Amino acid sequence: MEYYGQKEFATKKEMFDFLIENKDLLIAQKKSALKTVDCGIIIEPVIVREKGSANKAEGDQMPEDKFTELKAVVIINTTNLMDSHCDVHFPGIWNKSLKENKMIMHLQEHEREFEKVISDGKELKAYTKTYTWSELGYNYEGTTEALVFESTVLKKRNEFMFNQYLNGWVKNHSVGMYYVRMDMAVNDKDYPNEFTAWEKYYPMIANKEKADEKGFFWYVLEAKCMEGSAVVLGSNTATPTLSTETKEDAPPEGTHQKIEPEVISTQKAINYEFLIKNLKSK
Repeated sequence: MEYYGQKEFATKKEMFDFLIENKDLLIAQKKSALKTVDCGIIIEPVIVREKGSANKAEGDQMPEDKFTELKAVVIINTTNLMDSHCDVHFPGIWNKSLKENKMIMHLQEHEREFEKVISDGKELKAYTKTYTWSELGYNYEGTTEALVFESTVLKKRNEFMFNQYLNGWVKNHSVGMYYVRMDMAVNDKDYPNEFTAWEKYYPMIANKEKADEKGFFWYVLEAKCMEGSAVVLGSNTATPTLSTETKEDAPPEGTHQKIEPEVISTQKAINYEFLIKNLKSK
């Protein structure tokens, strides 16, 4: 038995037929929803004193009254990893968005309220950077393109989140985005266009066993980044801390813990009854 969402299929071939037949509608539905995907990787913040000197946080708790701002450098999203909705982001996904969208925000738990904003504008620098998976603590070969936020967190703007970052209590982050350009890859020569895409993109996937198991994936080449959020408990439980960086100190080498991540997205489930009803009405 094969599954796509809550829909059952007797064979993979039957599932592939359904996906190819309804591909345009499925893609339209994926593009229409604001999607949040957890990354689960954090680089501990740089602590900045009022006069600009920097200290490395030590111990379980920092003296909160001595600081008014800090710089948190966090990884919001990574590419080349297949999630539980069979989506795979590929390098270049953020290029257009980072150039055009000047309103990207660093938020608290995806809440678009004034008191939930952590940083934006000149206090937020968003960019991509290539890492090896081993640098991020994962047991995968190859590299990933990470979406990175360098966020100046001001105590006067969001004191609660300032203290959470200051004490090292923020362990998970998640991106809020809209898909713009995507399509499907299928490991079956009976679907020539989708099989060509499989041969092109499959070698780049880090967790190939997931792609092999399903026999297909959605490849995402462009997405619009709306925000990146600090979240309490991300759906990805592999959340290693890479390092604490200050202006004076570089991260020590050989201290990365290698963990096999379980990547799960929080995209809304597909409404198959609505989909099939509308297909029949055509």
